Amino acid sequence: MGTDIELAVLFSDVVGSTRIYEILGDQRAREIVAICIDLMRASTEQHCGTVIKTMGDEVMATFASADEALNAAAQIQRQITTHPALQVEGQAVAVRIGCHFGPVVVESRDVFGATVHTANRMTSQAKAGQIMTTAATVERLSPEWRASVRQIDIALLKGQGAEVTLYEAIWQTEDVTSMLPSISMGGSADRRAQRLRLNTVEAEVVVDDSCQQISIGRADENDVVIRGNLISRIHARIEISRGKFLLIDQSTNGTFVQALDGEESFVRRDSMQLKGEGMIGLGKAPEGDSPQTIRYFCEEN
Repeated sequence: MGTDIELAVLFSDVVGSTRIYEILGDQRAREIVAICIDLMRASTEQHCGTVIKTMGDEVMATFASADEALNAAAQIQRQITTHPALQVEGQAVAVRIGCHFGPVVVESRDVFGATVHTANRMTSQAKAGQIMTTAATVERLSPEWRASVRQIDIALLKGQGAEVTLYEAIWQTEDVTSMLPSISMGGSADRRAQRLRLNTVEAEVVVDDSCQQISIGRADENDVVIRGNLISRIHARIEISRGKFLLIDQSTNGTFVQALDGEESFVRRDSMQLKGEGMIGLGKAPEGDSPQTIRYFCEEN
């Protein structure tokens, strides 16, 4: 009989390996994949994990803690992204990683159970260069790692009846830094009270010191609810960071911003600063007379 235990299960695989074989041929492509597998294995072992199995271009591993799993995942992404031999037609080889923490059955040096299936589904939700995980994993993270994850969306995973909240673990150092809470280096006199007003056809929402983050999307749990076929359930959020208002897109189709002076911007799974006033469109460019358009106004006192 197997042993019941809670572990973090992690899957990492090479993105577009079929295309790599088509471009480079079997021998060279196999060398590329082998380097990736070696790096995945080494990162797992360096962070106290266990490689359960390798399957072609994919590695399945387990860890006793969520932190160890994400530490290994971040190291895998950094090493593969920067490895000089992992280039195909001038582009860096990419991997995607999924992780979930929960109960598993350990039997004959293998692990089984719903946790394994959920971790695998997280991998399928990830894009190239991403680490995707779940709320169950985030709950077990240290404060340092919790500061480096962001909620992306809510998805109904294949084979599961319940919706799962998806989180992206940010492994790039510069992105992690931009997400950390700001630290004031001076007294209160150095700060000016700031306010961002968001207006829709139905309501006004304010982001300021008393409400420092709001979410936008088609799901009812958002602070600003906008319906539309191109709008993700949790599409974006706006927060105050270091005295600036940041729009952070978390969607499939991206967010469009048009400033009052006519300057247009587009962000997808990225962030930008909101200044002055203008319009925001979710999944498509904003139109002045559209009920889906959000108008924003930055104010300073």
